[in-house]
Amino acid sequence: MTITPERKQSVMAEFATAAGDTGSPEVQVAVLSERINNLTGHFKTHVKDNHSRRGLIRLVFQRRRLLDYVKAVDGKRYEALISRLGLRR
Repeated sequence: MTITPERKQSVMAEFATAAGDTGSPEVQVAVLSERINNLTGHFKTHVKDNHSRRGLIRLVFQRRRLLDYVKAVDGKRYEALISRLGLRR
């Protein structure tokens, strides 16, 4: 259900804007997307896990807020990010 530290490091390295970048919106959105994908897979087998579903909804809204911020700051960065992550919109 959670992502391993190794996988989190690889996602952070893939989406980092500079060396050692762990807090840029791109990295945060990528880590949230990884967690969301893991949880959606979890719900395929655990349909009635409503407590975790609430956490999933919270993660989705947090990712949406970060994406709105990136879009407001720089539209090209936003377009590049959602295309790299394969998100709709």
